[in-house]
Amino acid sequence: MKPCQKWDQLIEQTALELPGATRDYQPEWDAVRYFVGGLMFAMRGENKTGDSLLTLKLPIGDGEMLRSRYPDIIPGYYMNKQHWNSILLAGYVPEAVLIDCIQLAYQTVFIKLTKKKQREIAEIQL
Repeated sequence: MKPCQKWDQLIEQTALELPGATRDYQPEWDAVRYFVGGLMFAMRGENKTGDSLLTLKLPIGDGEMLRSRYPDIIPGYYMNKQHWNSILLAGYVPEAVLIDCIQLAYQTVFIKLTKKKQREIAEIQL
């Protein structure tokens, strides 16, 4: 199995196990996007040089800390550089950190949803 295929399976499984998470494919960007409540929390795609990326919406402080700790976590590719961070999947980021980042990205977006939308998502899971 190629390294990025391994990551793709892990990303897909982790993201879609989260309550109310959905995905779509954006053919114009050749990217898979993950949503909660209609808002994107992650995107799996490539940059213009073909590097595989996972781009995630993270709290500003967490993103800065991760970028300082891991050279393969960079400001979000083609996104708001404060809120979005990209993980170079061919680089070195521990699997546990990748999973934590996906879950944190989901939570970051989930808490921005209306209370009504949050309740609807919680009810779907019951």
